[in-house]
This record gives sequence, C-alpha cells and structure tokens, in this order.
Amino acid sequence: MLKSTKIKFQVSLYQCFMLKILLVCASGSLVGACASKQSLRTKKTIAVALVQENYRHQFTGLLVVDPKTNDTLFHHNAKKYFTPASNVKIATLYTGLKLLPKKIPTLRYAVHNDTLFMEPTGDPSWLHPHFKDSTAIRFLHGHDPIVIDLGKFQEQKYGPGWAWEDYDTYFSPERSPLPLYGNVVSIIPSDPIAVQPPHFEHNIVLQRKLYRREANSNRFYHGKNAQDTVQIPFITSTKLTITLLERVLDKKIIVANHPHPSPKKVLYGVSTDSLYKRMLHESDNFIAEQLMLVASSMVSDTISFKKAKDFMYNNHLRNLKQQPRWVDGSGLSRYNLFTPESLVQLLHHIYDEVPENRLFGLFPVWNAQPTLKAAEKVRSNPFIYAKSGSLGNNYNLSGFLRCRSGKVLIFSFMNNHFRQYPSSIRRNIQTVLREIHENH
Repeated sequence: MLKSTKIKFQVSLYQCFMLKILLVCASGSLVGACASKQSLRTKKTIAVALVQENYRHQFTGLLVVDPKTNDTLFHHNAKKYFTPASNVKIATLYTGLKLLPKKIPTLRYAVHNDTLFMEPTGDPSWLHPHFKDSTAIRFLHGHDPIVIDLGKFQEQKYGPGWAWEDYDTYFSPERSPLPLYGNVVSIIPSDPIAVQPPHFEHNIVLQRKLYRREANSNRFYHGKNAQDTVQIPFITSTKLTITLLERVLDKKIIVANHPHPSPKKVLYGVSTDSLYKRMLHESDNFIAEQLMLVASSMVSDTISFKKAKDFMYNNHLRNLKQQPRWVDGSGLSRYNLFTPESLVQLLHHIYDEVPENRLFGLFPVWNAQPTLKAAEKVRSNPFIYAKSGSLGNNYNLSGFLRCRSGKVLIFSFMNNHFRQYPSSIRRNIQTVLREIHENH
C-alpha cells in the first residue's frame, strides 16, 4: 500500500512539474497584446492534455501559429528534431510549387535530320495506372527513329535509409529517369488474371509466398484466390525501360552513347496539381520521389534528389530556423529529421503563395477515425486540412486548422517513439485540435 502511494505521488509530482513548464510556454507564447481569457483557458486545456498518462512515454512536439499576425498560439518542443515520416512531402510540395510549372515537364527533345533525340525528366505519369496520360506516348508515335538519353540520372534506385524488406511493397517502387506504369506490376483479379504491363504476364506465379517478388529478379507471386488488385514494384533497368517503351510504341528505340548537344524543347504533360494532390491524399511515395527528380531537371543538367534539395536550401529555405536533415522526397527514410517549427515555416510559405481554395483542395481533409461514417461526418464539416506521416512508433500531422471563427491557423503536431496504437494517438491529436477549433 505504501509503495503504491509512493508511485502515485511521484507521478503526481511529474505531472505538476510538466504542467508548470507547459503553462509557462503557453502563457508566454503570444506576441504583442495580452491573450483573452478564452485563449488562456484553451492553452491550459492543451497543456493539461499533454501531461496525461498516454503522453508520458513518447516524444511530443506541437506548434500552432496564426499566419496573419505571426502570433505563436502554443508551442511545446517546437525546436526539437523529430522523425517526420510523410510530413517530408510538405517539403516536396513546396519544391514543386517553386520549381515546376502548371504542367509537368514530361520530356526534353530536339529533332535533327528527322531523328528525335529525347531526354526524360523523371515524370512519374508515363502510363501510370492512375493518370492514364498518353501525351508523351502520342508525341513519340509521330517520330521515327527515336534516340533516348538516360544518362542524366545520377541517383540510387532507393533512398538512403529505406527499409530493405519493403522492396516488394506497393509503397516502395524504385526511382528511375523514365518510370513507366508507376514502376509497378498491377495484378488484377479476373479469369484469367490481368497483368499490367503485359510484358510480365509470364513472370507471375500463382502461389502465395512470404514475399510478393524475388529479391533479385522480376519473378512475382500472387495467391490463386486473391480478390484484390495488387501492385508490386519491379526491378528497373535501361534494358527493361527500352523493352517496355518499344512494346508500347511498336518501334525500335536507340539508346544514346552521349548527350545530343542541340538546344531542346520541352513537352508538357499532366497538371502538376494532379500529381501534388495524389501525393498528399494517397501519400504516394513514388510520385513524391519522382517530383523531386523532375524539379532537379529544372535547375541542373542531371536528375538528382540532391540537386533539387540543395537548390531549395540555397534559394528558398535559407530562412528556416532549424535546417532539416532531408534525405528523400517521400519520408520513407528514418534518417529524415524536421522540427515542428521548420514544418510550420514551410506551411507558412505555402499559405502565403497559394490561394486558399486551391490550397485546401491539395491538402486532404484529416479524420482521426478512418471509418466511412466518421469520414462522411468530417467531410460535411471539415476543419483540418493536413498531411499525416506515419512510420512504426511515429505519427505526425502538419497542416491547416480552420477555426469556428473562420480564422485559419497553421500547426505541426509530432508524436515519436510511442508504444500505443496509432488510433489512440490520432484521437489525442483530434482532441487538442478540436479544442483550438472551437475556441479561436
């Protein structure tokens, strides 16, 4: 009995100590005029929430800012580094907004003596199962012969720190200079099964295995009675890219031995907003990675994530208060490190440059409870437009909060190193954000 009382007393002391720290942070966070009583009550409610038992064994950061006044409404560990997961896609979005035009540059080309010389840009939409865009394919149908230069690609197929065991998962396709079909094999249930691209029809084994593809070959496994369409990344190569393209065009493609020196024109494809929207709504890692490669082609002669990142650091992100460790476009890597403050700064830049009606179309409406009924309720009265990011033991949410008053706030709520179910984390996030929504 005495031992139990002692433990409770220690917990109580811990909570009091943390609450005092959080209340000091909250009470000092407004810039300028004194906060209203309602605002102070909201701060106290949030501070109390963040010292509850379910927050004690994780690392939490929260920053809420009014973009119109630049007032900080609440901050907790805002300058600390967190593993951001797919919140990295916010940096990729900002890169696209700064470097890419309204339509994606899909290829560069020059015509000399009836020969078309072309360079891919990394555009992910070629024959993609979602976009079904044929702009580039129609253009190439009108030329013969075609010489293609794939030598501008200066990147690894996988990003640094990506999990090796994800090689057969739909969310981890390889990066490449000329991706086709989203760099995945789509297996569609039918009788017999349909395979896209058809090139892989004879590479499918109707057998369930631990992994859906051999680690070092394009041999795929699919359960005989599987009812869902599955997508499995294939191993890319120059030879395979040329084979797939030749099959679609029904003509031979010549691989260039050296770059063609002539000035090149640019052919444009799908709208970049359609790519941004899928990247954010579906958390599409492949599109995020390829967007960074396309962005690099706009500022250099090579296709490289690092080229695009360095350009952004040197030109558009120099004012970030904490420079991130930014190693990929998707957030698949645990090497990435961002602070809530740097993410809020990025979102602030985006908010300043993108009209609200377009902005809230790009960002998904967030819902803590991923059920159809709950999602319908949220859609009927949305107030959180944000990008989530999750890896094992990490869940983050950063974006825009529309308050009942009509005011728009920017926030980043980061949760790392927890051992509870992510659904519990999402409910905690919603509780805090709804409190702000109701009272600001």
